[in-house]
Amino acid sequence: MTSTTPADPRPAYGAATTWVTGLLAAVSDDQLTSPTPCEEFDVRTLAAHVIATAQRAIVLAEGGDVLAVPRFAETHDAESYAALVARAVELWSDDAKLGAMVRVPWGEVPGAGALWGYVSETLVHGWDLAVATGQPAEADPEFVGSVLAVAQQFIPAEIRGDAEVPFGPVVEPRPEAGPTERLANWTGRDATTWVRPTA
Repeated sequence: MTSTTPADPRPAYGAATTWVTGLLAAVSDDQLTSPTPCEEFDVRTLAAHVIATAQRAIVLAEGGDVLAVPRFAETHDAESYAALVARAVELWSDDAKLGAMVRVPWGEVPGAGALWGYVSETLVHGWDLAVATGQPAEADPEFVGSVLAVAQQFIPAEIRGDAEVPFGPVVEPRPEAGPTERLANWTGRDATTWVRPTA
């Protein structure tokens, strides 16, 4: 991580996971089989994947192997997610974990860099979940802007051709797009079929 990277991702992680907890709580049973912007996920599997992201944040803080964590959790509900997030927040409260080097799918990075990655993933999948279920798709712009800046720095457009990079080409944002949608665009999401233009 360079000196231009925001040093502490924990406030953003707390805000992002709080937002997503609310989104999960509002999903109805009849929406679980609905499609999402992640073509391989319906709402149920997307929710299970989001919960697995919280599981990985815990394993990472405990010094475990995040690559051994299944891609999908066995649950998809808000209560399970909130409990896991609370544990992750507790573990990451140790400042030393931010500077410790950890291994994640994209390489060996300081803990802070890894947690920023989970903040970004949480927000993007939160956007996916929100647009798939008809919920407001913008998290608090005051913290999303910092996450977008980190993503633009560490997931530059020019690396998208690398087979190891799990992001599509950058999508040009709609003029009226908010920060969360722009973050989703930066990771390759096309919002045009999911978000209705404002009048």
